[in-house]
Amino acid sequence: MPARSETVTPLPVRIEAAGDILNGDLSLPADAAGLVVFAHGSGSSRHSSRNRAVAEVLQRARLGTLMLDLLTDHEERADIITAEFRFDIPLLAGRVVAALDWAQSAQATAMLPIGVFGASTGAAAALIAAAERPDAVRAVVSRGGRPDLAEDALERVAAPTLLIVGGRDEVVIELNQQAHDRMRSERRLDIVPGATHLFEEPGALDEVSRAAREWFRQYLA
Repeated sequence: MPARSETVTPLPVRIEAAGDILNGDLSLPADAAGLVVFAHGSGSSRHSSRNRAVAEVLQRARLGTLMLDLLTDHEERADIITAEFRFDIPLLAGRVVAALDWAQSAQATAMLPIGVFGASTGAAAALIAAAERPDAVRAVVSRGGRPDLAEDALERVAAPTLLIVGGRDEVVIELNQQAHDRMRSERRLDIVPGATHLFEEPGALDEVSRAAREWFRQYLA
């Protein structure tokens, strides 16, 4: 699957989830071989610069991306003050499930194999959604995630899962190792040397993007 250089123009989409409307950006290369749904983490949104950087790498590899706000505008404003929604993992997971159901029914994406990319608390939501929709999700990637928050769903995840953690993010490394050991599906734990939780060090996010691209290439192509 050769990488492409052209820019993909995102299409705004609105997804209904249990009566709430979520905003998203769908970016589909002309010859997309798969779709990756992004589950953003604590206090983040579809505008996350780090996740958009990963998404651009995936798009150049002929993988469509769905960048989704897991909180409504009202919830996001409240969360900035109270942080009450960002750790509501069942709520976030339910909305990732809604996005998966939407992708399987929308004409532009219905035939594409699906993967999920989760960051921080979004990784737990991604894993729960993968456990709830085993026939839909073919691969999961977690960046600096909290897979431990998926709790008992970890043992029900069938999709091959890549856990990526920064080498200096010691507490999260331990949590990811524990989650890795609980999982029964194919899984791998990658540690990016010298990287902290947000992968802000030079080259760290590039390592994440490359690893995610190869994982999704392997299981979605």
